[in-house]
Amino acid sequence: MKLGNSIKTFRKNRSLTQSQLAEMCEISTTYLSLIESEKKEPALPLVKVIAEKLNIPLPILIFSAITNEDIPENKKELFEILKPSVDSILNNLVNDNADSEA
Repeated sequence: MKLGNSIKTFRKNRSLTQSQLAEMCEISTTYLSLIESEKKEPALPLVKVIAEKLNIPLPILIFSAITNEDIPENKKELFEILKPSVDSILNNLVNDNADSEA
């Protein structure tokens, strides 16, 4: 699971700097940097706050972080086929949602 990478991607899609998101989440920029670089794993309450501040439903943030390594061997081929399409659909939902609330 690459939760930090997903957070970074959504943050950049929202045109937020690390400093801005860190301030919104009441954490240090250094800590957010460690999360985004996969060096620290945030606790679930912080993940909820980050998702809320990014205006992304928590399940979408978590699903977007799932990688091939998280999938059982006998399901990897199906995952690799479906993941890009599902990611695209979810990103469109989230981006449309963010645009309509602005």
